[in-house]
Amino acid sequence: MTGNDDYIIEILKDVGLIKAEQIEEARSQAGADKSVVDVLVETGVISKMEVLKTVAMQLGMDVIVLADQEIPPEVIKQVPAAIARRYKVVPVFSNDNTLTVALADPLDIETLDSLRYILKRNVEGVVASDEEISIALDHHYGRVEKSIEELLGQKETGNISVNMGNLSDESETTDSDAPIIKLVSLIILEAQRNRASDIHLEPMEKRFRIRYRIDGDLREVENPPKRLQSSIISRLKLMSGMKIAEKRVPQDGRIQINVGGEDLDLRVSTVPATHGESMVMRILSKQNLGLGLPKLGFFADDQQVFEKLIGLPDGILLMTGPTGSGKTTTLYAILNHLNRPDCKIITVEDPVEYQLSGINQVQVREDIGLTFPAVLRSILRQAPNIIMVGEIRDFDTAEIAINAALTGHLVFSTLHTNDAPSAITRLLDIGVKPFLLASSIRATIAQRLVKVICEKCKETYTPSEQELLPLGPDAAQLTKAPLYRGKGCNACSQVGFKGRKGIFEVFIINDDVREMIFRKVASDELRRRAREMGMRTLREDGLRKVVSGMTTLSEVLSITMGD
Repeated sequence: MTGNDDYIIEILKDVGLIKAEQIEEARSQAGADKSVVDVLVETGVISKMEVLKTVAMQLGMDVIVLADQEIPPEVIKQVPAAIARRYKVVPVFSNDNTLTVALADPLDIETLDSLRYILKRNVEGVVASDEEISIALDHHYGRVEKSIEELLGQKETGNISVNMGNLSDESETTDSDAPIIKLVSLIILEAQRNRASDIHLEPMEKRFRIRYRIDGDLREVENPPKRLQSSIISRLKLMSGMKIAEKRVPQDGRIQINVGGEDLDLRVSTVPATHGESMVMRILSKQNLGLGLPKLGFFADDQQVFEKLIGLPDGILLMTGPTGSGKTTTLYAILNHLNRPDCKIITVEDPVEYQLSGINQVQVREDIGLTFPAVLRSILRQAPNIIMVGEIRDFDTAEIAINAALTGHLVFSTLHTNDAPSAITRLLDIGVKPFLLASSIRATIAQRLVKVICEKCKETYTPSEQELLPLGPDAAQLTKAPLYRGKGCNACSQVGFKGRKGIFEVFIINDDVREMIFRKVASDELRRRAREMGMRTLREDGLRKVVSGMTTLSEVLSITMGD
């Protein structure tokens, strides 16, 4: 309620619970991380429950004691665990089309509006204390996070060691830094234990928020005190080789760390924000590089086609999809599969995400003129067998990559398009000559990531007609086999999913398609021809994986477009 401090104080003053001199005294003690209302509660002038009841009464909301409520499991299931934890609400009643949730701040209208949008139904609020909501969340959804105090109270933080280059981890620190070092290590350790792909450290006005991206969704964890914000950011900047004193411009860095015997690369980025530096750490685990094609999400038939494509002696293979769709991970898994003593592989990346032994990796540095085209021109004189270009962004990069493919190299790269056939028209749009493109390109593969159903709480269910409606005629294939979903358990943090795999759309370029490229036909016509040739769309591949029990129908529908 700190964001509405003045409004709350006026209400408390009007009903006679606090006096003007008490308000002035509290204002003198308030600060950036402590509001006037917080001071009044801490000094015993008024209790937290009195504040809640008074504000709730003014807004016409009820105050309840969650411990006295018997909430049926079917009501709890109406709000997914991730949503309940994110907004810190507990569903308590449900009738007709209205769901009632308990929240700690009666003035938080934004949360109720967000829930109405997400849940697609009317949501009303009742008020409960912050402590009761935390206990209820742990009770009904499972306790998955530990508080900062508990984490700092642990004797061991696991086997964590940091490679800081020429810097000595111990020589740069003092005894007073030890709690911060431990806390930073624990933040990284908890992210690794929860299979997070990113750690977001975000300075807010009154708090310092930490969120983990797990299976594509951001989940907020226990926030450290606001007063530790600058110390935590400084520690991480030191570890990643950034300039600690520079807070006005964005910076990038890297941390190499071993957590519990697993080597992790953390790609660190900071940007100056209103209330401090916002930092994101992308966690790159080398375990992902050893994934076989089936573990990436390929079924046996697609795997045979894919192995044939990556075994070609020359040509271009393009992975397409939006940011975060797993393109780079798939390409690295392919390079790891092809990495042999008799094969020279060179990559050109911005930035180098995974560091692979036996592969020559070049980091693009535009500030010194080391651009994608400049590096590509140089590495062709290195006589590589396979070239990986991190991303084709412009005509110069595309032209050199195509010339490399035409001179006997196998080239892998990525492109940002929505589907596989659109990659052709995208390259033509940026100026690539049709005859060069038709002669060099071998296939384009579109990719998305879908969440995998948790094996510990997997159950069968019958989809409703409403769920099947978007599928049209394709719905028939889903009525012949049982469908699965995860009901939520402690192993998956009550969300029903654990891990992600790919769904794919493989567009193989044959003579008919080459002739269409010569004529510069539109992407719709290319897609129609690809379907006639038997190309399976992203949605169709996703539905196969729904039938196999890998993922859910709602997950596939949410990330694929209808044909």
